[in-house]
Amino acid sequence: MKEDIKTYTLAGLKEHFAGQSLPRFLAQQVFDWIYKKRAEDFEIMSNIARDTRVFLKENFYFSSLKLCKQEISRDRTEKFLFGLEDGAHIETVLIPDEARQTLCVSSQVGCKFSCTFCMSGTRGFKRNLKVSEIINQYLYVNDAMAPRTITNIVFMGIGEPLDNFSNVTDAIRVLMEPKGLHLGKRRITISTCGLAPEIAKLGELALGIKLSVSLHASTDAQRDQLMPVNKKYPLAELMNAIKYFARHEVYPVTFEYVLIKGFNTAKDDAVRLSKLLKSVPYKMNLIPYNLSSLKFAPPLNAEIAAFTQELKDQGVFFTLRKPRGQDIAAACGQLRADWSNKA
Repeated sequence: MKEDIKTYTLAGLKEHFAGQSLPRFLAQQVFDWIYKKRAEDFEIMSNIARDTRVFLKENFYFSSLKLCKQEISRDRTEKFLFGLEDGAHIETVLIPDEARQTLCVSSQVGCKFSCTFCMSGTRGFKRNLKVSEIINQYLYVNDAMAPRTITNIVFMGIGEPLDNFSNVTDAIRVLMEPKGLHLGKRRITISTCGLAPEIAKLGELALGIKLSVSLHASTDAQRDQLMPVNKKYPLAELMNAIKYFARHEVYPVTFEYVLIKGFNTAKDDAVRLSKLLKSVPYKMNLIPYNLSSLKFAPPLNAEIAAFTQELKDQGVFFTLRKPRGQDIAAACGQLRADWSNKA
């Protein structure tokens, strides 16, 4: 059975070729053709011997994604719904800004973790994405948006990246590989709902990437209501794992805090939040809840103003983010859910 050539890291492909009595440098040639020249046919790889090209064609194939739907927001956010080989669907979002073009990629089909403010897991979990399915999101969008290029990648789409640890970290190796896509380390961010053991494991790998943690609450009681994962890895255990990660990496940990009307925006929330953040180098993103069909509501402007003022009084540095792509249902899972309902 043929294998998807894009499932391999450079090191993995070198090892595989060595096992077939092929030269290890062949892997570098193949990587150059796939990721720099964007070849989708072994026959055009002109610096590779013909008999080797025949071997490659007989043993490997090039996977791709099928674009099912694309929407563009008034704020220029673009959302892509992709079909996979097994008929499943994932979403990818391009978030343009003056200084950067950020691609938000999915790591799973569905999600196990059932965060109550998120659409991603409402249709259940199906499977992990393969390395190639992660990489193909980048390849498709980056090529489609030419002459612009993607500058940053965030694993913040459908799924929990650290629950697909091996494939996600291998995809990152391909993205960073100088002979591959050569995206800078500081331009890749993994976002997690808080899988403490995997956060520590990621720190030990020392990939040089950034970590973003969905916090959203300052007490276990609150976070339990929003994120069932907190019952397994409560705040104390989560913060210990984050401290461990921070000792192995150079970049501050980013905390995401969705502001929800009447739930996590009180003065006491701000005070408790400031105490949590003192133990680790951090960046804080405050994100007003993006209105969807779920039970929560966006905070009032006065509510946001009072909460942010209390954070300032507590010495917390933060960025107040604007929701993006509201008119195209850009929150994770919304387009996939709408498409599935119509199918």
